[in-house]
Amino acid sequence: MKKAITLLVFAIFLLAATETKAQSDRVAGIYLAVDDEDNPNSQVRIFKDKNGKYYGEIVWLKDPLEDDGSIKLDKENPDAKLRSRKIMGLRILKDFTYDEQRNEWSGGTIYSPKTGKTYKCYLLFEDDGRLKVRGYIGSSWMGLGKTVHWTKEDSIRD
Repeated sequence: MKKAITLLVFAIFLLAATETKAQSDRVAGIYLAVDDEDNPNSQVRIFKDKNGKYYGEIVWLKDPLEDDGSIKLDKENPDAKLRSRKIMGLRILKDFTYDEQRNEWSGGTIYSPKTGKTYKCYLLFEDDGRLKVRGYIGSSWMGLGKTVHWTKEDSIRD
Protein backbone atom coordinates (compact mmCIF):
# COMPACT_ATOMS: atom_id res chain seq x y z
CA MET A 1 0.00 0.00 0.00
CA LYS A 2 2.83 2.37 0.91
CA LYS A 3 4.48 1.62 -2.41
CA ALA A 4 1.26 2.39 -4.31
CA ILE A 5 0.86 5.77 -2.57
CA THR A 6 4.48 6.67 -3.29
CA LEU A 7 4.00 5.72 -6.93
CA LEU A 8 0.79 7.78 -7.14
CA VAL A 9 2.47 10.87 -5.63
CA PHE A 10 5.38 10.50 -8.06
CA ALA A 11 2.97 10.19 -11.02
CA ILE A 12 1.08 13.34 -9.98
CA PHE A 13 4.35 15.26 -9.60
CA LEU A 14 5.53 14.09 -13.03
CA LEU A 15 2.22 15.06 -14.64
CA ALA A 16 2.34 18.55 -13.09
CA ALA A 17 5.93 19.08 -14.25
CA THR A 18 5.05 17.97 -17.79
CA GLU A 19 2.06 20.33 -17.89
CA THR A 20 4.19 23.30 -16.73
CA LYS A 21 6.81 22.55 -19.39
CA ALA A 22 4.13 22.35 -22.10
CA GLN A 23 2.65 25.66 -20.95
CA SER A 24 6.06 27.37 -20.85
CA ASP A 25 6.93 26.14 -24.36
CA ARG A 26 3.61 27.42 -25.73
CA VAL A 27 5.31 30.73 -26.61
CA ALA A 28 7.70 29.04 -29.06
CA GLY A 29 6.79 29.57 -32.71
CA ILE A 30 6.54 32.04 -35.59
CA TYR A 31 4.71 35.34 -34.99
CA LEU A 32 3.54 38.09 -37.30
CA ALA A 33 4.83 41.29 -35.69
CA VAL A 34 3.47 44.78 -36.26
CA ASP A 35 4.87 48.31 -36.37
CA ASP A 36 3.75 51.30 -34.29
CA GLU A 37 0.60 51.68 -36.40
CA ASP A 38 -0.30 47.96 -36.10
CA ASN A 39 0.75 47.22 -39.69
CA PRO A 40 2.36 43.78 -40.18
CA ASN A 41 6.03 44.34 -40.97
CA SER A 42 7.97 41.25 -39.90
CA GLN A 43 7.89 37.75 -38.48
CA VAL A 44 9.71 36.78 -35.31
CA ARG A 45 10.61 33.21 -34.40
CA ILE A 46 10.55 32.64 -30.64
CA PHE A 47 12.53 29.65 -29.42
CA LYS A 48 13.89 28.12 -26.24
CA ASP A 49 17.68 28.08 -26.08
CA LYS A 50 19.89 25.48 -24.38
CA ASN A 51 20.06 27.69 -21.28
CA GLY A 52 16.27 27.32 -20.82
CA LYS A 53 15.52 30.95 -21.70
CA TYR A 54 13.43 32.18 -24.63
CA TYR A 55 14.70 34.35 -27.47
CA GLY A 56 13.24 35.79 -30.64
CA GLU A 57 14.81 36.61 -33.98
CA ILE A 58 13.51 38.26 -37.13
CA VAL A 59 12.95 35.63 -39.84
CA TRP A 60 10.94 37.64 -42.40
CA LEU A 61 10.65 41.32 -43.31
CA LYS A 62 7.88 42.83 -45.40
CA ASP A 63 10.44 45.29 -46.80
CA PRO A 64 13.89 43.71 -46.45
CA LEU A 65 15.60 46.32 -48.63
CA GLU A 66 16.27 50.04 -48.29
CA ASP A 67 14.97 52.42 -50.98
CA ASP A 68 18.36 52.22 -52.74
CA GLY A 69 18.12 48.40 -52.93
CA SER A 70 20.65 47.68 -50.18
CA ILE A 71 19.90 45.23 -47.37
CA LYS A 72 18.43 46.81 -44.24
CA LEU A 73 21.02 47.09 -41.49
CA ASP A 74 20.88 47.82 -37.77
CA LYS A 75 21.98 51.41 -38.47
CA GLU A 76 20.31 52.94 -35.37
CA ASN A 77 22.24 50.74 -32.94
CA PRO A 78 23.97 52.84 -30.26
CA ASP A 79 27.06 50.63 -30.62
CA ALA A 80 28.76 51.73 -33.85
CA LYS A 81 30.37 48.28 -34.23
CA LEU A 82 26.92 46.67 -34.52
CA ARG A 83 25.46 49.02 -37.13
CA SER A 84 26.54 46.75 -39.99
CA ARG A 85 24.40 43.83 -38.72
CA LYS A 86 21.55 42.76 -40.99
CA ILE A 87 18.04 43.25 -39.61
CA MET A 88 17.08 39.85 -41.03
CA GLY A 89 18.16 37.28 -38.46
CA LEU A 90 18.58 39.88 -35.73
CA ARG A 91 17.80 38.63 -32.22
CA ILE A 92 15.34 41.19 -30.81
CA LEU A 93 13.94 39.24 -27.84
CA LYS A 94 16.40 38.07 -25.18
CA ASP A 95 16.47 36.21 -21.87
CA PHE A 96 12.80 35.49 -21.15
CA THR A 97 11.81 32.95 -18.52
CA TYR A 98 8.38 31.53 -17.85
CA ASP A 99 6.68 32.74 -14.66
CA GLU A 100 4.17 30.03 -13.77
CA GLN A 101 2.44 32.18 -11.12
CA ARG A 102 1.70 35.00 -13.59
CA ASN A 103 1.42 32.77 -16.67
CA GLU A 104 3.78 35.08 -18.57
CA TRP A 105 7.30 35.22 -19.93
CA SER A 106 9.29 37.96 -18.23
CA GLY A 107 12.76 39.09 -17.22
CA GLY A 108 13.72 39.69 -20.83
CA THR A 109 14.29 42.59 -23.19
CA ILE A 110 13.08 43.68 -26.60
CA TYR A 111 15.27 45.59 -29.05
CA SER A 112 13.82 48.01 -31.60
CA PRO A 113 15.95 48.19 -34.76
CA LYS A 114 13.91 51.23 -35.78
CA THR A 115 15.12 53.28 -32.79
CA GLY A 116 18.18 51.35 -31.63
CA LYS A 117 16.74 51.15 -28.13
CA THR A 118 16.32 48.17 -25.82
CA TYR A 119 13.43 47.93 -23.37
CA LYS A 120 12.43 45.61 -20.56
CA CYS A 121 9.64 43.38 -21.79
CA TYR A 122 7.14 40.70 -20.89
CA LEU A 123 5.01 38.40 -23.04
CA LEU A 124 1.65 36.84 -22.32
CA PHE A 125 -1.23 35.32 -24.24
CA GLU A 126 -4.51 37.24 -24.42
CA ASP A 127 -7.85 35.43 -24.30
CA ASP A 128 -8.11 35.70 -28.11
CA GLY A 129 -4.82 33.78 -28.53
CA ARG A 130 -2.69 36.73 -29.60
CA LEU A 131 0.64 37.30 -27.88
CA LYS A 132 0.76 40.53 -25.91
CA VAL A 133 4.24 42.04 -26.19
CA ARG A 134 4.80 44.84 -23.67
CA GLY A 135 8.01 46.86 -23.81
CA TYR A 136 8.55 49.37 -21.02
CA ILE A 137 10.94 51.65 -19.14
CA GLY A 138 11.30 51.36 -15.37
CA SER A 139 8.70 49.04 -13.84
CA SER A 140 5.87 47.53 -15.85
CA TRP A 141 3.22 49.00 -13.54
CA MET A 142 4.41 52.58 -14.21
CA GLY A 143 2.71 52.69 -17.60
CA LEU A 144 5.77 53.96 -19.46
CA GLY A 145 5.84 51.70 -22.48
CA LYS A 146 4.11 50.31 -25.51
CA THR A 147 2.02 47.21 -26.06
CA VAL A 148 1.58 45.42 -29.37
CA HIS A 149 -0.11 42.13 -30.22
CA TRP A 150 1.52 39.47 -32.36
CA THR A 151 -0.35 36.67 -34.10
CA LYS A 152 1.05 33.14 -34.24
CA GLU A 153 1.51 31.78 -37.77
CA ASP A 154 2.19 28.31 -39.13
CA SER A 155 5.25 29.07 -41.22
CA ILE A 156 7.73 31.68 -42.38
CA ARG A 157 6.44 33.85 -45.21
CA ASP A 158 8.15 34.08 -48.59
